[in-house]
Amino acid sequence: MRSKMMGCRVEHQSTHGSVLGGKPNHCVIYPPKSSIVAEELERRNNDWLNSPSSSSSSSSSGTYRFVRTKVASDLMVQVGDFSFHLHKLAMVSKSGYLNRLVFAKRSEGHGHNGGSLKIVLDDLPGGTNTFESIVNFCYGFKVDVTATSIAPLYCAANFLEMSDDLHQGNLISKTEAFLSFAIFSSWKDTFKVLKSCESVSPWSKDLLIVKQCSDAIAWKASTDPKAFTLGQNSNGNLNVGESSDTWWFQDVSTLRIDHFIQVIESIKRKGVKPELVGSCIAHWTTKWFSGTTFVFDDPTIPKHLTQKLQRITIESLINMLPAEKNSVSCNFLLYLVKLGLKIQVNSELLSKLETRIASMLEQCCAQDLLVKNYGDKDTTYDVGIVIRVVKAYVLLALKNSRARLCIVGRLIDGYLTLIARDINLTLIDFKLLVDALPINARSCDNNLYRAIDMYLKAHPSLMEEERASVCKAMEYHRLSEDARQHAMKNGRLPLKIITEFMLLEQVKMARSISASKSNINPRTTTQVIMKMNNKKYLEKGFIAPQKEIMLIRKEVENMKMQLNQLQMCKLKLQKQVQRSCIK
Repeated sequence: MRSKMMGCRVEHQSTHGSVLGGKPNHCVIYPPKSSIVAEELERRNNDWLNSPSSSSSSSSSGTYRFVRTKVASDLMVQVGDFSFHLHKLAMVSKSGYLNRLVFAKRSEGHGHNGGSLKIVLDDLPGGTNTFESIVNFCYGFKVDVTATSIAPLYCAANFLEMSDDLHQGNLISKTEAFLSFAIFSSWKDTFKVLKSCESVSPWSKDLLIVKQCSDAIAWKASTDPKAFTLGQNSNGNLNVGESSDTWWFQDVSTLRIDHFIQVIESIKRKGVKPELVGSCIAHWTTKWFSGTTFVFDDPTIPKHLTQKLQRITIESLINMLPAEKNSVSCNFLLYLVKLGLKIQVNSELLSKLETRIASMLEQCCAQDLLVKNYGDKDTTYDVGIVIRVVKAYVLLALKNSRARLCIVGRLIDGYLTLIARDINLTLIDFKLLVDALPINARSCDNNLYRAIDMYLKAHPSLMEEERASVCKAMEYHRLSEDARQHAMKNGRLPLKIITEFMLLEQVKMARSISASKSNINPRTTTQVIMKMNNKKYLEKGFIAPQKEIMLIRKEVENMKMQLNQLQMCKLKLQKQVQRSCIK
């Protein structure tokens, strides 16, 4: 496709591949006629200076660019370390900014005796390469422009005030035409323009280039991707991943944080689903943070500034999260908490994030709470952030019904079973998580018992007192019959807990026997009372020896047999009564 825009010829080539691949749209800008006829732009002494062909080389260090003309140079423009020997007439006729500087210099008495004026442009957007294109334009040479170079050239043209008020068909209007074309014609070129804006901030922001690119990306992200030019693979299919809704994630995740923020704001205004926006933010974060390390690593930036950039980045990500319920996964929010704690973000912001996660716990599963650690001596998963969130939940859930509390209780017990085998999990963290919930948050301790048993098995070196402290939250009456039987035979549990469970089992069986209204052996009743007294001694710190444990187990088995016999007798009597009634 070829089109002409105010002296700018655009050659559009088909694009293939990712944002960074393929040939960009290409524009050739044909400037108006120059008042100075130049043969060519020449480089000498490894520096940039512009002077007539008869000029001698400058003795100063740097790169020089010379313009071959029949008129001697009367203007030297320095851009960074590079110098250009030029002509006032060619440059000031198209640049209002240079015109004012030259007038001011002459008013101060510079350049009156045939000497050249010197102007320093340290803040020129785009630097030397961009200024070389401007020099070519001012001297009547054609200028090749691509999607990568158009934004710096447009910013520099505005910096130098190269408007049509000075010269019809000046550089601002010509670059603006191709800039709009590049932004809206091709998805790939939109990102090339936006990436090139990184080197010319804040000019690109003030001139609304970043906003135009962000709006274009948002429009295309909310539109059928087949409606415009996209990167394609060798088969001609869209190179967009598995989901047609998330095809734009990969390209958007290449943007740095300030441009990413603006794109997300534009996407929100376009009405894209909050769930997609949340997923895109998570995708960007995963790409830019490797574990808990910021991928952005520039050795030229001092360490304290890099840390500040990380903190600003995380705070910006938290602030831009969609407010809608279930728009962001609990696992990603926990990951943000982890990053926030490491980088020490604003405490109030972190507290709001923890409260948001706490409000989601009742809809979560145990796997949602698994956030990896990356240190060799750390636990596999970060337990500390889960403890913080559970404590935040308890503060919120003081008025919640017991049923809702039990949902979170089951969640945490399930999470405990997933992390219990970790040999780096400390006793303190395990207990903190077990005890974080109120007593009424558990209606059944089966999962808690399972987690405790797994933890004790993975940590065999724990002392008797430490094992007893782990088991303190587990209660006999909240275990199923199978779990109780397993616990009473579990050698990993402390003797005190095993003995207590056996005594409670005897009491339970004694009550069952009494309830059946059967004759109870006085000796058995006496033994139950004796065992109950033994429990009091245990509570005072006396531990039953192993032999007594075995005797209690035998006694429990005998009582079970007696109970079974009574049940059989009861059934026989019921059958006899039924038969006599029939007769």
